[in-house]
Amino acid sequence: MSSSTARRTVKCKTIDGIALEAWLWEVAGPAPAIIMTHGLNCVKEWSLDETAEGFHKAGYNVLLYDPRGIGGSEGVPRNQPDPWQYAEDISDVVSYVITLPTVDPHKILLWGISFGASVTACAGAVDPRVTAILMVAPIFKFIRPDKRKKLFTQLMKDRRSQLSGNEPLYLPPYDSNGENPAGYGGSGGPCAKEAYTLMELGAQRYGYRNRITLQTFHKLALFRPQDFLQEMLNNTPVMMVVPENDTMSLPVDQVAAFDCFKCPKRLRMASNKGHMDILSGEGSTENLSAMIEFFNSVSREDLV
Repeated sequence: MSSSTARRTVKCKTIDGIALEAWLWEVAGPAPAIIMTHGLNCVKEWSLDETAEGFHKAGYNVLLYDPRGIGGSEGVPRNQPDPWQYAEDISDVVSYVITLPTVDPHKILLWGISFGASVTACAGAVDPRVTAILMVAPIFKFIRPDKRKKLFTQLMKDRRSQLSGNEPLYLPPYDSNGENPAGYGGSGGPCAKEAYTLMELGAQRYGYRNRITLQTFHKLALFRPQDFLQEMLNNTPVMMVVPENDTMSLPVDQVAAFDCFKCPKRLRMASNKGHMDILSGEGSTENLSAMIEFFNSVSREDLV
């Protein structure tokens, strides 16, 4: 059976009753399952299906979902990524996945990219049902120091406006110059400009909503994943894949976070790759193979 034939759409319920829409690839089981979390404001239709199918062909159940308020998932306000809420939701996705007859409930693997990688690691750090975590190009810094004063003033103005009954202020994660008011994700740099172009293309192809609330940056300002993971990651194995040419999340910042982890860990530097092309083009096959090898190693019977 081909991967495209095997994929089906499912719904995962969160503890507060929100239905998260997901694509599920199943194998003859019980077998390990990989739960995949996308980047900031990204939908499942955008760019991860080849990676999911690669995992599926390697013998894994795979679930790729839209976070709450994004794409096919329920939740309001729409398009307001909230990292701590997302981390809680991942545990509810785990609860759904372990009920599937094709899944070995003792072999639950978390995979995330970019913003989703940092969220995924925080979820896995507090969920003992998780066997291992794989982070691709994680982001650890969200609000640039020189942007804080003006941004925080804008945030409080928007909150007061909403208290008066007005709609939330929305804006693109990146404008046409690759910039945003927080300096988030390499704002103004080459990867950020590429992200703007791809997000606009996603809006045209998939009905993707290329906007987030301004209050998203309030959520990001309170998100301190490196400090959290340094304390909470103890026994769960982690692999981090760092693109050598990443300008959205500087490699030095990714490696510094990796160095502070106290758990079993594995680092892969992806040569000549950037934030936006880490899963495509030259070298992507080797990077996928390395990720599969990590998942294979932590899924062996003697490690669970």
